[in-house]
This record gives sequence, structure tokens and C-alpha cells, in this order.
Amino acid sequence: MDTCTCAMELLGMLLFVSAWLCTLTTTILPQWLTMSTALLPVESYDLGLWETCVVQDVGGMECRAYDSLLGLSRDLKMARLFMCSSLGAGLLGILVSIPGLYIINTCKDQDGIRTKRALTVIGGVLGIVAGVLCLIPVCYMAHLAVIHFFDDKVPDVVPRWEFGEALFCGWVGGFLLIIAGLVLIFSRSCSQEEPQSMVQRRYHFMNSDVAYRKRQEYV
Repeated sequence: MDTCTCAMELLGMLLFVSAWLCTLTTTILPQWLTMSTALLPVESYDLGLWETCVVQDVGGMECRAYDSLLGLSRDLKMARLFMCSSLGAGLLGILVSIPGLYIINTCKDQDGIRTKRALTVIGGVLGIVAGVLCLIPVCYMAHLAVIHFFDDKVPDVVPRWEFGEALFCGWVGGFLLIIAGLVLIFSRSCSQEEPQSMVQRRYHFMNSDVAYRKRQEYV
């Protein structure tokens, strides 16, 4: 068993699963954008993909889901679409990569080894795609927050949206998905495919050895 390949594949899958869970957490968290007012310092507002929340120091958190899908802004619709696509691509990449792992003892012939390598590479590519799909809405929402925060047309007394915890979690998940995909793809460079001539010589040697043993038993 190739130790280098196994180590890189296990590292890639560990990063892959952790990044996917981080992306799932980002999608669920309501703290994409947060806003606190100077008039009510004990109260702040959180904006998420699925609900908005009011956080009070004494009363806890109260959240309310959006009433209508068609009534959402284009930014939230885009963020939902990209995050759900990222989760789907990431989950598919995990499911595709598992049968292609070197430690999974299936398909040990030459055709099977090529198939396992193809599955691992496809899973890595899906991981990279999932990471990019996750980073697009996170960076876009952060960009909107920065643009609105430094807008000179808005008076200073007007509260502004700032980065929430979900954005930082999304950056971590997106970059980890890309790193996990690259690790899975490069893990195939550690394992060198055995040349066909060597396989044929080994097969011929094994047949010759079996024939020799049969002759010895016959004698």
C-alpha cells in the first residue's frame, strides 16, 4: 500500500468533510450581516439567508423567517442559490471520492485502478467547484457591506450593516474546500502506475512458478 497516497487522501477527505460542514454551518447561520444602533445599544440585528434575528442582551434572540421567496432581494436569492449549489457539489464530491480512495480494497486490477484514480480526481474537482461556489456569495455580501458602510451619501448617524460570523465561517469553508480538492488531485501524483510490461513479466513469472511446482509434485 502506498503510504504517501494514503496519507494525502486521508488528509484530503478530512479537510473535505470539515469544509463541507463549515459550509453547511455558514448556510444555516443567520449572522451573515449584523447591525447595532447607537440609540439601542442593547439591541442588534442579524441578517441571514433564511431569517432575520433581533438580539437583545436581556431577552436573548428572536428570529423570524422570510414570509415570501418572491419578495426576497436579488442578493439573497443569489446567495441561497450559490450556497445550496456548493453544498450539493461538495456532498457529491465526497460520495464520489470515497470509492476512489486507495485504502478501499476494491478493483485492484489495472482498469479498476484507473477508475479509482478518475473517481478521486473527479471528487477533487467537485471540491474545488464547491469552494468557488461558496466563496462567490460570501465575498459578494462582504463587498456590499463594505460599499454601504463607506457610502458618503449616508449620514453617520444611520446604522450600517457589518460583517457577521457566517461570512468568516464561509471564507474558511470555501478555502478549505479548494485546498481539499487540490490535495485529492495531487494525491494521485504520489502513486505511480505500474508499467504494463512489468505486469506481464510478473504474470508470466507467476505462471511459470505454478507450472514448475506442479511438475515437482508430479515427480
